[in-house]
Amino acid sequence: MKMVGVLCLGALLAAAAAPLHASPQERRSDQEAAREGRMQGRLLPLRVIEARVVPYMTKKGAQYLGFDFDSGTGIYTLKFLRNGNVIWVDVDGRTGQVMSRSGG
Repeated sequence: MKMVGVLCLGALLAAAAAPLHASPQERRSDQEAAREGRMQGRLLPLRVIEARVVPYMTKKGAQYLGFDFDSGTGIYTLKFLRNGNVIWVDVDGRTGQVMSRSGG
């Protein structure tokens, strides 16, 4: 009985922590802003960001799930899964520096 409660609590916390997905128009706008930023040399390519963060996180046992990009702030949020916990790593798209890590 306790296990069911723990599982329900875990599912509730995971659902509450899941980010809301952007509309297709917002996502397209962010993609265009990221492309423009890369072309102008203001943002690092996603592959450079991933090459800096993903190997470190996978060594720690995390699985890379994907990313989001916020065109307003220029921040890439890389999403990982480890032991059933979601981990978000915020990276400055201009410098490639990890700004914060939450979850997991």
